[in-house]
Order: sequence, then structure tokens, then C-alpha cells
Amino acid sequence: MTTPAIALLDAQGTVIRWTRAAEELLGYRVADIVHRSGEVLLMPADRTARVRAWVGDHGHRDHWSGPVEAQCRDGRPVLLRLDVWRLYLLDGGTAWLVSATSAHADRPANQVLEPFFRPSLVAVSLWDGDLRCVGRNETARCLQTTLVNGRVGGPPEEFMPTFDSASLLAAFRQVLSDGVPVIAGESPWFPATQHEGHAFTGSFFRLEGEPGRPPAVCSLVFDVTHAHTRQRLALLLEAGARLGATLDVAGTAQELADLAVPVLADYVAVDLAGSILPDDEPLHRLSVSDVSIPVFRRAGVASIHSVLPETLWSLGDAVFVPPASPFMKVMATRASHYEPVLDTSPGTWLDQDPDRTKIVSETGMHSLIIVPLLARGAVLGIVVFVRTDNPAPFTADDLVIAEELVARAAMSIDNARRYTREHTAALVLQRHLLPRNVSGGDALEVAAGYRPSDIHAGVGGDWYDAIPLPSGHVALVVGDVTGHGIHAAATMGRLRTVVRTLAYLGIPPDELLTHLDRLVARMSEEGAVVHGTGPETVAATCLYAVYDPVTHHCTMATAGHPPPAIVDPAGDVIFPRLVAGTPIGHGLGSYQSLDLHLAEGSRIVLYTDGLIESRERDLDAGMQRLRTALALTTLPVVDLCEAVLDELTGEHNEDDVALLVARTL
Repeated sequence: MTTPAIALLDAQGTVIRWTRAAEELLGYRVADIVHRSGEVLLMPADRTARVRAWVGDHGHRDHWSGPVEAQCRDGRPVLLRLDVWRLYLLDGGTAWLVSATSAHADRPANQVLEPFFRPSLVAVSLWDGDLRCVGRNETARCLQTTLVNGRVGGPPEEFMPTFDSASLLAAFRQVLSDGVPVIAGESPWFPATQHEGHAFTGSFFRLEGEPGRPPAVCSLVFDVTHAHTRQRLALLLEAGARLGATLDVAGTAQELADLAVPVLADYVAVDLAGSILPDDEPLHRLSVSDVSIPVFRRAGVASIHSVLPETLWSLGDAVFVPPASPFMKVMATRASHYEPVLDTSPGTWLDQDPDRTKIVSETGMHSLIIVPLLARGAVLGIVVFVRTDNPAPFTADDLVIAEELVARAAMSIDNARRYTREHTAALVLQRHLLPRNVSGGDALEVAAGYRPSDIHAGVGGDWYDAIPLPSGHVALVVGDVTGHGIHAAATMGRLRTVVRTLAYLGIPPDELLTHLDRLVARMSEEGAVVHGTGPETVAATCLYAVYDPVTHHCTMATAGHPPPAIVDPAGDVIFPRLVAGTPIGHGLGSYQSLDLHLAEGSRIVLYTDGLIESRERDLDAGMQRLRTALALTTLPVVDLCEAVLDELTGEHNEDDVALLVARTL
């Protein structure tokens, strides 16, 4: 389980306490960081501006949460999720308790602690080495004033009577002794002066100070009394598991809407700005009316009603809004719009939007929250939460939950958007780099096919080529670059170009692979020098064959690639035993050519390993399946190519597959 890193900063921002988890996360030991400004934990390029912005935006609050890019002790940047609480100390001063977890940590590990780090709902207290309360946040003050009679300076059992006294003290002493955080389970409590019972959960962490001073303990207590609170905690936990599970912009937006209805709202719409959704007509090309403009595109929507009476727009539609509306204000200010009781009186923005006014009246909309989708400094759109049938207005806690839910979705949507852009660019690059048509001239009848990986969404480094040479020979090539994505596609294009260039020199296959191996290794070294990084090894396998139509001889060599299949005119299939050689890119390759005589009407079949290998079958079983599929010798090469791909690949390929089939004439 991932333990949050916790630090205590005084009112001036100087670090005065530090946990073991903070040391593990950022690399600073207690002696390295205590008495130093917390600014050293930020990236140096913008730390002053960030601190000023934080003080201006959040310095007046008792709690703040959000993403921050920090700097480890070794200089590495790390993206953190922060929760910051103001503590009111025994001596009358204030301090800041900061909890941080890596934004890239596994979600399941973080979910255990997430209930303790929700805005304004956590009672945070600070305890000295004698287990006296020396500081607490506003939530703890309110909770202790309302439910218990804990006094500042008193022991833990005065503040947390819900927990067993002996177990509570044992937990505190254990944390002080070994520094291992303790998470307490749910505990009920029924105060004598109230009829309603309460339930709490708690978590305790050790804080180290300057050498010679005893450690302190930080406690976080969360009230999980009401059913709706439990539901919303479950909502956040479920959001952590579901949001961003797939790198799909529209899918994540719809997940967000589905999650929030009906637990939080009766109707939710996720509207994205500009070109966030791929393959849509630009909004600026759409017509503008007298009272509204196209600003968003509907990406997700959910309602407690089966037909969507709350909206005029369906998924994918352009959403029009008045310029002077809370939707535009949220986009401009990047702050949420919170309207517990929707104002429908004359003189509001609804006067400029009669269609929405009609919907508000007909559906009984009475409470509204609009939250901006913010990620990495950009506004991706808005999320609208509405209550109609539920008579209760949204509360401040509802706003907190909505903002937290949207914050999680925003990062997932932005990740999906970035992935989609890279994926689209890689697909375009790959399609342009693979030959549109393959030809064997007058020597060979050639066909080729490519089946993308379902897992990697169709962008890989597999390639094929047929190259008629000036000598009248024809070169056949199949290769496979390690990896997937735009880098693999770009590397594939470079290797294909190099192989074509070397092929025109007319050198034998073994020598060509040797030149290719050394050239690629040199290119990697030169690229590392230019970029100031270590050598980036380009790894690829390749099979290169040259057919001579005059002598009917085919000479071939392989660099770590599976052997070709040779089908004679009678339908017998063999896999020539080639010396495998090392993959391309290491600069140490030594390759040997094999010469075969092929009868007229023979077929030469080159392929990448995705055709014959999978998790369900080993290499021998895959080659046997290929042998069986190739027995269809009466088919033309184009049909044979398609038949083999259909037979050996399925709907969910684990790897990309390239296949090249040539028939001697």
C-alpha cells in the first residue's frame, strides 16, 4: 500500500517536521530538509511564481488540494497530488500540514487512504511526544466542539472517544516507536447528549523533527456517519478504478457522467471545448445565433430519466451557450459555479436562453453546479451537475465531491487526448511508410497484408517490402522493430529506407544485414551525442531475400527473424534452416546466407512473429498452423495472403502481423 508523504511547515513555509514516507518519495532525509524553506521541493524554474500563485489563490483557505510538480533531491521532477490543511497550534500560531502522493502511483494502492484526504471533511490533529494535542485544523475544532469535549493539550482519548482508549493509545505509541503508519477501522460512537450515532475512521503518522527533538504524531479522522457520505466515498473509490481505464476521450467522459448519476446528481453533462474530441468538425465553422454560440461538444451525458428531457443536445452534438452565462464564466475564471437554489427570476442570464428556460421549468431543475475540467494548465471543458427530482439542494460538500470527481476525470481525459493525438499521428505515419502496392516485376507475383494489434491499437514497427532491382532480381523484405507507437513507426520507416538503399547496391543478403546492423548502431550513437543522452538501442529483426528469375535461385539471410516458409508446386511446405544471426542495432552482427533453388510456381512466404506466436500457443504449434494454412496452393497469392491472415489471426491480436507472399513465375 502506498503511504502518503506528510510534512509540517510553519506559517512562513519552513519545513519543521518530515515523515519516512516523505523521505522515500522525495529523497530528502530529515536532516536535509528540516529548517529549510518548502520552496526547495518545487522545480527551480518557477518555484517563486508558484508560491506567489499559491498564496494568492489558496493562502486564505483552511484546505487546498491539487497537482504540483515537485523536485526530488537528485533533481528528478515528480508529479504529486497534494492535500494541504491549516493547523491552529497550542501557542496561538498556525502551521500547514501537507500530504502528498505520487500522481503516477497505482490507483488501487491509493484508494485505501483516499477517504482521509478529502477537502474540508478531514479532522487533522497534531500530537507531541507526550501525546498532547498541540494543533488541529478547523474541521477538527468544529468536530470536537460539537461532539466531544477535547481540550487543546489533552490526550487522544478526549478527542476520539469513538475509538477504544487502550487500542488508540497503543496505536499512537506504536507509531511513535517504529514510524509505521496505522490505519484504524470504522468505529461507531453514540454520544449521550444526541440521538444520532456517528461512525469514524482514522489514520496516524509519525513526523520527524530536528535532531534531538522527539517525534510527533499526525492524526486524521473522517466522519463516515451518513449513508450519502458513504455513497460518495464509494463513488470516489469507484472513480479511481474506472476513470481512465481506457485511453478514450469520449469513453472517459461518459464514465464520469454515469458515475455521478444518481449518487450525486439527477443529470450530468460533460461538454468538451474546441478540438478535444477527435475527428469532429471545428466549432468555429458552425453558425452563431443572436443569443448563443457553439462553445462545447457533448462528450458524456447521463440522467435518472430514460429519455434526456434536461437537454437539447445528444452525444457528439455542438452545444450552444449564451456569452453571458455561468458556462462561459466557468471557462474564463476556471472556478466552479455553485448555485444551490437556481435563480430563475427575471433579469438573469436565462432571459437570453429561452430554450433552456423552458427545460428548467418543465423538468424542475432547482440546483446547479458547473465545474471546469482542468488538466496541466488547460481548460478542457465543463461538467454540469443538476438536481431535478431530488428535492435537496446541492451542499458545499456536494461541490467538493463534484470537484474531486471532475479533477480525476480531467487528468484521464487529457491523457486520453494526448494518447489519441500521438496514436493518430503514428497511424498516419505508418500508413505513409508502408508500401501501398508491392510488385515483383516480371519475376514474381507478390501480395502483402498487415493486421494491427488490438492491444496496441494498430501502431507498430512491422514492415514488408518488395524491391525490383536494376539487375532484374527482386528483393523481398520483412522486418519487425521492437515496441509500439510513433517511435516504432518512425524507426520502421528509417530502416525500410536504409534497406531499399542498400538493396540497390546489389550486395548479398548477409552483407546487407551486416551493413544495416552497423549503420543502425552508428545512428543510435550519433543520436545520443546530439541529444546528450546515453545510447538508445534500436532493436529490430529482419529477413532479407533476393530472387533471381534467370537461375530460379533465392538467396536469403535473417537477423533474428523467423524463417520463411517455402511451398513447392505440389503443396509441400518447408521452413529452411537459416543461421539466425543477432537482431539489428547492436553493431556486432554476423550473418550467413542460404541459397535455395525454387521450381516455377513455388511460393515464398515471409512474415513477422505475430503470425505464429501468442500466449496460447508456442512457436512450433504456430508454425504447424501456418504449414496447414499454406497447403491451399490453388489460391492466387492475393487470396492466399488473406486466407492465411484470416486463419492465423483473430479479432484480438496480441501483436502486429505483416505477411508477404510471392510466387515464382
